[in-house]
Amino acid sequence: MKATASSGQRERLVIVGNGMVGHHCVEQLVSRGALQRFEVHVFGEERQRAYDRVHLSEYFGGSCAETLALCGQDFYGSNGVHLHLGEAVLEIDRECGEVVTAEGRYGYDQLVLATGSYPFVPPIEGSSGNARLVYRTLDDLDAIRAAAASARRGVVVGGGLLGLEAANALKSLGLEAHVVEFAPRLMPVQLDGEGGAALKAQIEALGVGVHLSRATQSISAGEDYRYRMNFDGGEHLETDLIVFSAGIRPQDALGRACGLDIAARGGVVIDNHCRSSDPRIFAIGECASWNGSVFGLVAPGYSMARNLAALLMGESTGEFTGANMSTKLKLLGVDVGSIGDAHGATPGARSYRFIDEANSAYRRLVVDASGKHVLGAVLVGDNSYYDTLLQYAQNGIALPADPAALILPQGGGAPALGADALPDSATICSCHNVSKGAVCAAIDSGCGDLAAVKGCTKAATGCGGCAALLKQVFEHELTARGVAVDKSLCEHFAYTRQELYGLVRVEGIRTFNELLERHGKGHVGCDICKPAVGSILASCWNQPIMDPALVPLQDTNDTFMANMQKNGTYSVVPRIPGGEITPDKLIVIGQVAKKYDLYTKITGGQRIDLFGAQLHELPLIWGELIEAGFETGHAYGKSTRTVKSCVGSTWCRYGVQDSVDMALRLEDRYKGLRSPHKLKFAVSGCTRECAEAQSKDIGVIATDKGWNLYVCGNGGMRPRHAELFATDLDDETLVRLIDRVLMFYIRTADKLQRTSVWRENLEGGLDYLKQVIIDDSLGLASELEAQMQHVVDQYECEWANALNDPEKLKRFRTFVNDRRADPDVHFVREREQRRPAAPLHLIPTVEEAV
Repeated sequence: MKATASSGQRERLVIVGNGMVGHHCVEQLVSRGALQRFEVHVFGEERQRAYDRVHLSEYFGGSCAETLALCGQDFYGSNGVHLHLGEAVLEIDRECGEVVTAEGRYGYDQLVLATGSYPFVPPIEGSSGNARLVYRTLDDLDAIRAAAASARRGVVVGGGLLGLEAANALKSLGLEAHVVEFAPRLMPVQLDGEGGAALKAQIEALGVGVHLSRATQSISAGEDYRYRMNFDGGEHLETDLIVFSAGIRPQDALGRACGLDIAARGGVVIDNHCRSSDPRIFAIGECASWNGSVFGLVAPGYSMARNLAALLMGESTGEFTGANMSTKLKLLGVDVGSIGDAHGATPGARSYRFIDEANSAYRRLVVDASGKHVLGAVLVGDNSYYDTLLQYAQNGIALPADPAALILPQGGGAPALGADALPDSATICSCHNVSKGAVCAAIDSGCGDLAAVKGCTKAATGCGGCAALLKQVFEHELTARGVAVDKSLCEHFAYTRQELYGLVRVEGIRTFNELLERHGKGHVGCDICKPAVGSILASCWNQPIMDPALVPLQDTNDTFMANMQKNGTYSVVPRIPGGEITPDKLIVIGQVAKKYDLYTKITGGQRIDLFGAQLHELPLIWGELIEAGFETGHAYGKSTRTVKSCVGSTWCRYGVQDSVDMALRLEDRYKGLRSPHKLKFAVSGCTRECAEAQSKDIGVIATDKGWNLYVCGNGGMRPRHAELFATDLDDETLVRLIDRVLMFYIRTADKLQRTSVWRENLEGGLDYLKQVIIDDSLGLASELEAQMQHVVDQYECEWANALNDPEKLKRFRTFVNDRRADPDVHFVREREQRRPAAPLHLIPTVEEAV
C-alpha cells in the first residue's frame, strides 16, 4: 500500500488521464508555476506518455509512438511532475480523498478527471476477435495492423470522422476498404444531405466502398472472406476484419462509481468552472458533460484545461460556456469543412449552395435572416474557402453585397478577407484559443519566424487546421513592421522551392536525406517537402523514380508508375508520340487489352488508356508493351504528358508545316521531363488550330515562315489561353526557346504550380519572361539549355528500368511473400453506357468549369 502525503505546504493535485487534454492541463499548470503550489501526480492507463491522437493515422505511415508524443521524455520529471504510466486508477475514495490503483492509494486535495472517452461498440451477435477491433489508441492500431497482415478486405462500422480515418488506415495497409454507416449520409453531424452525397462520391472514387442506411444485425462465418456482416433487410457484406467506429461514449466509470452526478447521456456533470458535484473534483475533455453536451473535439477540451489551470492558480478567468465545433479536415485525401450552424437550424436562416456534381464538390453558406452575417458553412472538396468563412462567422464581420460570391469558384478559395480586416479579437487557433492580438504580441516580443510564434502561442500545434491563416497573419504583420517575410517551404527547410532547386543544382545533391542533412532540420521530412524535393531531384538529374532512395518521396501513382482508379485497379498508358502509331502497335495494344480484360479508351491527348489492371499484372502488361516497342507515357507523373498534333502538311490541304514531325521531335525530347506540375504540348499545322495548341503549356502553331510559340496556357479547373511568345521561328530556334522556358519554369516555380499560375505570378509578366528567354537578360540561356540537355541525355523508360530489377518488381506483388495473384479476388468491371452529366445547381448560376 502506498500513501502520498503533502510535501511541505503544497496541495496534492491528482490528474487521472494522460491524453491530449490531460497533458495540456499539465502544460498550463507548469507554465503558470503551479509546481510551487501543488504536488502533481498524473496517472495514465496506457504505457505511452501523451501522444497526438488527432494525427493517429500517421502511425501507419511510418510515425512511431515517439514521433507522435506531445512532449520530450524528460518533460514531466524535469518539471517535478510525477507521471504514472500503465497504472490505471481503479477507484476514487471521496471520503478519504484518495485514488486507488493496483499499486496503492494516493491522496489528493484536488482531483481532475481527464479520462476521455471510449469507442462505442454496438451489441452485435458474433462480434469478437478480428470482428471487434476499434480505432482509438496505439495499441488498437497495433491490433489492426496485426489483423491486416492476413486479410484482404476490411470494413469500418461508422462513417463519422474517426470512421473515415480508420478506413484510410485500412487502405494504407493494402486492404480493400469499406465503410458501413447506419445514417443515410456520411458525417451526419457535420454535413447536410448534399455535402454527404459529395463526400460519398469522392470517397467511392478513391476505391472505398460506402454502404449507407445499413444496420448490422449479426456477424457470422463468411464464405469467401472470414466474416459475414448480416444487415437489417437481408443484405450482407463479407470481410476479414471489422473496425468499429460508431461513436464515442464518455469514460465516466470512475465518476459513476464514486457517486458524482452523471448526465442522462453520459459524462460527469460540470459547471462553468469544470467543477463536478463534488467541489474537490473537476472533469475536463470528453469525460465531462457541460449543459448536457459532450464535446468530441480537442479544442473544447483544451479550453476547459486552460480555464481549470487558471482557476486552480487563483487567477481571474472566464467561464467555460460551450465551444465552437467548427472543424477542417482532410479525410482519405478529401477536404471537408464544417462551420457553426452548418445545418441552418437557426430560425430565419437562409442558405446559398454551390453544387458541382461533375467534380463531387459542394459548398453551402448559411446566413442569418438579415443576410448580413454568416451563421455556418459546409465545404466538401475544397477547404481553401474555410479560413475566410470561419472569420466571417466568428467575428460577426458584415457580409459583402453578394454573399454567394464567398463560395463561388475563385481559383483559390473565397475572396481573401485580408489579415488587416480581422480584429485583434479574431480567433486564429481554436485549439489553443489564440487570437490575432496574441500573434501580434508574440511578434512584438521578438518572435521572428513562424516556428517561434507557434512555440510562444501554441497556435497551429493542435489539429493544424489554422496553419494557413496563421501564416497569412504572421506574414502580414511582419510586412506591416517593415520586416522581410520568411518564405520557407515548410518547417524542415527554411528555403523556398526555388532556393532548394538552386542548392540541389549547385551542390550536386542527389538524395532527400543529403539535402535534409545539409540544409534542413529534423529527420524525416513531411508531406510538403518530400514530394517537392522529389520533383526537384527528378527535374535536375532524371534518375529512375523507383530507385530505393527516391521511392519514399513519391505519391501513390508514381510509387506504382500507374494511375490508381476508383475500384483499386490501375490504368496503363503507353506513350504514343504525337498520336502517331503503326498498325502493328495498334494490334499489340488490342491483344494486351483482350488478354488482361482491360477497358480501352482514346484520350484527349491522342493516346490509348488501358483500364482495370491489377497491381500484380502491371509488370506483365508492361513487359509485353515494351517488347513491342512502347515506352511509359508518364500519365502518372508531374511531367511531360503528351504532345498533341493534327495531321499537318503531310495530309491536310490547309497545312503549311509538318506538325506531326515536329510533335514527334518535341515529345521525344521532353519525354520524362519532371516539373512542378504536369505539362501538355500541342502542335498545329496551320492557324485553323485543330490541335488546340493555345490551351496548352507549350503550344506551337505553323505559319508559312516557320512556327509561332505560345506559352503558359492550360485547360482544367482554371482554363487560361496561352500567350503568343515568339513568331516565325525555325525548328532549331523553336526548340531552344522551349528548352529555356521549361527549365526557367522548373527553376523558379513554386511547388505544384501550373505554368499558367507561374506566369500570372511572375513579376514583370510576359515582357519580363521574353527578356529572360529571348534577350537573355540574365545571362542564363546557355545554362538553361545545358541543363535541359542533361535531362534529355539521362532519359530512361521507368518501366523498362523496373522490369530489369528484381528488387523493384517486388513492389508489384499482391502479397509480400508471393508473386501470384489471389485466386479469391474477382474484379467486376463496370462498363455502363455513359449517361449525360447532371447539371450543376448553383445559387446564383455560374457556367460549368471546364
